[in-house]
Amino acid sequence: MLELDSDAFEAIVVAELDLLPDEMIDGLDNVVFVVEDRPENGTLDTLGLYDGVAVTERDRYGFGEMPDRIIVYREPHLDVCATLEELQDEIHTTLVHEIGHYYGIDDARLHELGWA
Repeated sequence: MLELDSDAFEAIVVAELDLLPDEMIDGLDNVVFVVEDRPENGTLDTLGLYDGVAVTERDRYGFGEMPDRIIVYREPHLDVCATLEELQDEIHTTLVHEIGHYYGIDDARLHELGWA
């Protein structure tokens, strides 16, 4: 298991976000990216979470709405990765996966696309 403090982990998340294609990022509206140690239930089985309403399911979404959140969990990532390179790849995959949920793509389709 890798050991990395919160600041170092967050720096990797930011770096991986910067590597994502502009086409994927430019469509995001009212979304914040958050790093947390673990999900509320304490599990190490969840690497990330999209907390919001997919654009495909929005009716009257507009001014004053709380932002959707894409959460990347630090401890579960460190638990499944043995090297820094693996961690970078896994964070990248998690970001694409959760952004996919923002765009309305379900887990089954993300799995077919290799982003699960």
